[in-house]
Amino acid sequence: MQRAFLSFFLLTWALVGGLNVARARSLTHPVATKDTIVVRLPNQATLTLMVRDAAQLRQLKNYHLDSLTSRLATYIAQAEAAAQSSSTDQVTMQFYPDKDQPGQNLPEQVRITTRKKAAHTNRVDVLLNKTFGLVITTNDDGSKSYNSLQIKSKEARQAHRDSVRLKNIDQTTDLILDLGLNTFINQKQYLSPTTGQLESVDLRTEGARYVSIGLDWITRLGSKRSPLSITAGPHFAFNNYMLSGNNKWVNENGRTDVVRETNGRQYQKSKLASSSVNLPLMLRLQLRDNHYKPSFSVGVGGFIGYRIKSWTKLKYTDDGNTYKDKEDGSYNMENFLYGLQGTIGYRGLVLFAKYNMNGLFKANAGPDTQVLSFGLRLLDN
Repeated sequence: MQRAFLSFFLLTWALVGGLNVARARSLTHPVATKDTIVVRLPNQATLTLMVRDAAQLRQLKNYHLDSLTSRLATYIAQAEAAAQSSSTDQVTMQFYPDKDQPGQNLPEQVRITTRKKAAHTNRVDVLLNKTFGLVITTNDDGSKSYNSLQIKSKEARQAHRDSVRLKNIDQTTDLILDLGLNTFINQKQYLSPTTGQLESVDLRTEGARYVSIGLDWITRLGSKRSPLSITAGPHFAFNNYMLSGNNKWVNENGRTDVVRETNGRQYQKSKLASSSVNLPLMLRLQLRDNHYKPSFSVGVGGFIGYRIKSWTKLKYTDDGNTYKDKEDGSYNMENFLYGLQGTIGYRGLVLFAKYNMNGLFKANAGPDTQVLSFGLRLLDN
């Protein structure tokens, strides 16, 4: 550490000690804001010292500045040497002068953090007793600059996080990602073309998947902290209706039916899939705790949509070989969609449900059934 820094540091602490009586007269009563002492030196270096009250200011004279200055010079030299040889961008060293020399009224702890900011440029943070702080920056040309180190209390850090969350409450869009399953409800039995008997369509639970991704535009009702808002899409949804058993979807004679395979093929996958764009409109209640973290939420509303595309996909084995067949088509599915949907959640866990009020297929052109989709909402800011 350069001799100029030792003289500068000793001069600063001595000056602060000499000012403490005069400064204490104006700080008889604690104030909410911190007091600041600024010392400017001829070499254009500036030291800023922040204290909370007069009691802290009076304590400065108890630190035996002469021995403390020499000790700090040794500590900082060790920290700079450790930073130069370290493979990381930051090195923190802790020293305990009071334990090394008990009864000398030395600081309990000195913590020095050295950060590498660029080639040949280091930053050193010196912290005394977690109260007083100093930042020393060594530039490319070897010159040093000094600034105070702002030490935030636990309460101050919490207040900062709260202010950030409060600001984010006013965001206008949320990214939405829903993952779930489809099931048929209100299904009416129909005459199977394979057996000639009344049957229902059975879906393979793990294969009847539902995925939706989109944006919710948020319009708050009331003040900034109001828990009520209106949200709207658009959302893009993908529905899979995978059949159980050795069955397949067949589009013949203007109808879409489920037909059992009788030619010896063994289906590993047999599904009808569709993609659609939807526009939901929902009223949402979002409660928050004292730190503005989301807690309980509930949303209800409806949606309208339009089917973009539909197709069938088969995966089967035949004579020991595996084949995959895909065929695009309308499969007599309804083009326009509408229904109800809702969400309910607590903190990071949000569940959704979506009920298609119109049938999956056009009238008399396929199984008479409606679709219910449900699952988890993984993204909801």
